[in-house]
Amino acid sequence: MNILGLNVPPIALDLAGGLCVLVSLYYLWRKASTYWHWSNASLLPYFLLFLAGEQWMLAGLQVTYLLFGIHGLYLWHLEARRARGEIRFNEAGWYGVTWATSLLIFAYTVALTDFSNVWNGVQFAAVTLALIANFGTTRRWAWAWPVWVVVNAVQAVYFWHTQYWVLFGLQFILAAMSVYGWRLWRQDEEQVSAGAVQHA
Repeated sequence: MNILGLNVPPIALDLAGGLCVLVSLYYLWRKASTYWHWSNASLLPYFLLFLAGEQWMLAGLQVTYLLFGIHGLYLWHLEARRARGEIRFNEAGWYGVTWATSLLIFAYTVALTDFSNVWNGVQFAAVTLALIANFGTTRRWAWAWPVWVVVNAVQAVYFWHTQYWVLFGLQFILAAMSVYGWRLWRQDEEQVSAGAVQHA
C-alpha cells in the first residue's frame, strides 16, 4: 500500500496493529484507561489494511472502534469522578449517542458490501459480534470477554481466507487472553456483589 509516497507492505500494517492490540489487552485486564490509548493506536494500521483489501465493514469497524475509544476513555474518567462523589452525568445519553453513530457507520459499510460473496457474510457476523463485545467492554461488563472469544473464532476463519497471517495467529492469542480477562473481571464482580451484600 502506498502511504505518503512510501510503499508499505500489508504485513507491516498487520504487525503494527497486532502489537498495539496485545499491549492494550494487558491494560484492559487491569481496567486501566491506558487501554484506550493503545487500542486507538491499533486502529490506523488496521483501517489502512482493510481499506486496501476493500473489506468495507472491517474498515468501518475501525472508525467505530475509534468512536468507542474516545468515548470510553472519557466515560471512564467521568465514572471515576462519579465514584468519588464529585459529579453526576447522564450515562444513558452518553452511550446512546455513541451507539447511534456506530450503527449509522455500520449501516453505511453494509450498504457498500457485495453480499453475493459468501465471505462478506462472515465479515458481517464478525463485525456485528465485535460491536456487541465492544459495548460490553466500554461498560466494563465481564460478559464482553466470552463474546470477544466468539469474535476471535469467526475472525480467525475470515483472516485465514484473506491470508492476513499475523491477524490469523493473533486471534488465538487474543482468545486465550480473553479467557483470562473474563476470569479476572468475574472475580471483581463477585467481590463487588459480596461487598454490596455486606453493606445491605
